[in-house]
Amino acid sequence: MQRKISTAAKNGSKQQKQARSAATPSAMELRPAPLQADEYQILDAIQRRVLWLSTLIVHHANTRPNADDLKVGGHQASSASMVSILTALYFHYLHAGDRVSIKPHASPAYHAIQYLLGNLDQHYLQTLREFKGLQAYPSRTKDPDPVDFSTGSVGLGAVAPAFAAVAQRYAQQHFGEVTAQRFVAVIGDAELDEGNIWEAAIDETLQGAGNVLIIVDLNRQSLDRVVPGIRARQLKNLFAAAGWHTLEAKYGRLLEKVFAQPGGAALRQRIDEMSNEEYQSLLRRQGTDIRARLTHPGGLDQPEDAEISRALQDVPDENLKELLGNLGGHDLNTLLDVFAQADQRRDAPTIVFAYTIKGWGLPFAGDAMNHSMHLSGEQVRELQHTLNIPPGAEWKTFEHGSAEAAWCRRSAEQLSRGQLQPAPLIAAEKIPSSLDMSFPGKLSTQEALGRILTRLATLEGIGERIVTAAPDVAISTHLIGWVNKTGVFSPTMHPDYQDGIQRTLRWQPNPQGQHIELGISEMNLFMLLGQLGLSYEHSGQLLFPIGTVYDPFICRGLDALIYGLYNHSKMIFAGTPSGVSLSPEGGAHQSTVTASLGIELPELNYYEPVFAHEVEWILLEALRECCDRDEGRSTYLRLSTKKIDQRLLEEARQRLGEERLRQHVLAGGYRLLEGRELAPEANEDEVIQIVTTGVMVPEALAAARILAREGIAANVIHLTSPKKIFSMYSDLRRSQSQGQAEPAGAAHLRTLFPRSERLAPIVTVQDASAHSLAFLSGIHGAPCISLGVDEFGQSGSMQELYQAVGISTDDIVAAGYTALDLALEK
Repeated sequence: MQRKISTAAKNGSKQQKQARSAATPSAMELRPAPLQADEYQILDAIQRRVLWLSTLIVHHANTRPNADDLKVGGHQASSASMVSILTALYFHYLHAGDRVSIKPHASPAYHAIQYLLGNLDQHYLQTLREFKGLQAYPSRTKDPDPVDFSTGSVGLGAVAPAFAAVAQRYAQQHFGEVTAQRFVAVIGDAELDEGNIWEAAIDETLQGAGNVLIIVDLNRQSLDRVVPGIRARQLKNLFAAAGWHTLEAKYGRLLEKVFAQPGGAALRQRIDEMSNEEYQSLLRRQGTDIRARLTHPGGLDQPEDAEISRALQDVPDENLKELLGNLGGHDLNTLLDVFAQADQRRDAPTIVFAYTIKGWGLPFAGDAMNHSMHLSGEQVRELQHTLNIPPGAEWKTFEHGSAEAAWCRRSAEQLSRGQLQPAPLIAAEKIPSSLDMSFPGKLSTQEALGRILTRLATLEGIGERIVTAAPDVAISTHLIGWVNKTGVFSPTMHPDYQDGIQRTLRWQPNPQGQHIELGISEMNLFMLLGQLGLSYEHSGQLLFPIGTVYDPFICRGLDALIYGLYNHSKMIFAGTPSGVSLSPEGGAHQSTVTASLGIELPELNYYEPVFAHEVEWILLEALRECCDRDEGRSTYLRLSTKKIDQRLLEEARQRLGEERLRQHVLAGGYRLLEGRELAPEANEDEVIQIVTTGVMVPEALAAARILAREGIAANVIHLTSPKKIFSMYSDLRRSQSQGQAEPAGAAHLRTLFPRSERLAPIVTVQDASAHSLAFLSGIHGAPCISLGVDEFGQSGSMQELYQAVGISTDDIVAAGYTALDLALEK
């Protein structure tokens, strides 16, 4: 099967070519502009209903009974600036298969649109920011209406569609048919302050992604202020330099008409060169004042004043504010024309700067402080009158039989017509429990990962769906075998300049490769992994994404990782090397807090194996998790370059049997060494538990043997997943407090800590922050001493650093004696 798929991808089957053609902008139906007069009238009525509903949604949320007596919030002004853009998208431009990310503060407008399209029950409109109601910001996992991408206010939703397009392109070139077409992000201009957007914009993986469209709601305001100066020109130049097509919807048809009149060129130049602050201030002034400030800036006579006056001579003062605010982001014809231009640009991603007014159509439009402003009850009633909403019909959609209702129905059909079905999922049962590999001698977990991946490539039906990614660290994280076997992915074949030269690494980018190499950006890595892990939901093809990253730099991409987990992405990543065990590299490359992150992050299974077979079993389990699209979780393996003698596992394997040992490893831990086997004469008060995880196993075993010579029975418990053990403990206490049946994990806790040893003192040791295992003392109340790395590291030998931070064998032994003393005192 793998060979057939690979060959078909290489040769470019007819089915694949047709699928690719269908997903390119050139093959899509172009959306003509301008609209006919009657069409514009209908769409204008729809956008005004969206304006009304989005405003009412926020108003109701802040005036309903509130037990917390706190401001509920919501963003009437930010939603208003997006109304025209979203109307043009959902009621004209978008088709089935288009995936859209919505500006976070525009969620009320988005939900209003979903209601008009028939995708949201009316009663939800009154539940904004309620428990189980409409979320504050669009959420693909918690909102009741369909959301493609969860968004928040940190720029992550802005680039998620771009990386989803990379995942779609990869899936299409490997498997042919996909369910996604274009990927659109609608963002606020203040989000462009976020660095992750620029990291993404310049990454070469986005080159040629012609089905990516970012629309910037350029309202020139952020949370606290009007953005200073004239930033749009700078932003356009930056995107253009990164290889993006840049378009703008700057002025509406009314202003363009005036610009075409005598003197219009001078008026355009005056507005073009105006700072954001000045333009915003004019929007708050009356017509006579606007005219004076346009024609006599600063009260001084300028040569072009007469020309500007001439251009405005036929515009009454009472119409000047409306004319000045006639921006392209509120002109449906202008927007649709620019969107059609974007469709014709298919060799690179496109960004559209749509000029808007924050608070468009509302009393505080353009007010520098309107971000958190809400209309008063009287203002809402005035808006209802202005928008011709009949009393009693405040929450209603358009009347059946009206032209607007018919347009909404056709738009809903257009958004679903021809939607392809996703490919069949792979059953978790197809993933074997073992690869029957052998790992003799000494081996690090990082090396084990590389060997196992190479074997996984041969699994029929599984191997071809694995895609790896790394931020320029594929070689140093042991992916060389995988890369040599599967190749590097590129949408196009690259010339092989190393042909005929002897080499150990075959780095030949091509459309059939299965490794995606990014630039040195951990943020981009986790954004890409997150979208690869949602490829089934977005593009209808299941992928198994596996990423590698230096463990300390997980923190560099943490926001993107959390974003992927929040979206319920199914991904796998290895943080390697980790801890001060990477001794020569110094503190900048030695991680300490990542183990704690693994325990604390929701929707993530965290493992810290020490033996190669553990890595094998965990990785196979991680693939099974990816197959479960409803309940499956992402997986984090914290690995190391420290070489471990694989024979240290044999005693436990013989005692437990391989299958039971495998089950214990996946459950979160096992008893690696029974202390009484070394100290059979030890009394009950001469028993301690040495609990460790990952690479500290050799030191823990050595300490147990030293203590045994003193008559102390020191059990060594290896927690392969502290996260799973903590969850078992937490579930047990919750069930006990609520009088519920004992959870399944309680049995495994009793296996690790049998009744006869519940109060035995505990020493925990980990090459990570000491507190990450300190929770163990709370399970049965036993005294506990936690050893770990609670200071920044430095360069040195491994043993020197272990002694310096207090996790050496001698430190474990000393802690064991102290723990016994504490137990006797207790």
